[in-house]
Amino acid sequence: MTRTVKVTAGEVEANVKRGGDIRVTLSPRTVGCSSGFGGVMDLLPGDHITEHYHPFSEEFLHVVTGELQMTLDGQPVRLTAGDSLLVPIGVRHRLVNTGTVTAHCAFHLSPLAPRPELGHVDTEPAQRPGAADPQVGGTP
Repeated sequence: MTRTVKVTAGEVEANVKRGGDIRVTLSPRTVGCSSGFGGVMDLLPGDHITEHYHPFSEEFLHVVTGELQMTLDGQPVRLTAGDSLLVPIGVRHRLVNTGTVTAHCAFHLSPLAPRPELGHVDTEPAQRPGAADPQVGGTP
């Protein structure tokens, strides 16, 4: 192997702009991959990820711990530990921790948008608008 292929969540900066603690661990920036990006997310009880959609990517979400509700184009879907969910390209989605403990999830988005700034479209205001967007693209 000629490049880094393992990244620990604690090695990357948390993204908190849209809620939760989102850590993009595997991406073009972190490991030089070219087909998508992914990582882990923690969401405190009652916290949410603001509604958005991905015009070029499918999102795959796997719930490791906790109870969540994902709203897909206005339709609620209940999720618990062990559940996996596909968010199709272009579908508005919003995630809420409906449980009493921190929810922990793994996620992956693929394929990549043509440019990182085109990969995410907010449909409601970010919870922390002054926070930085995740750094997905670029080189490691």
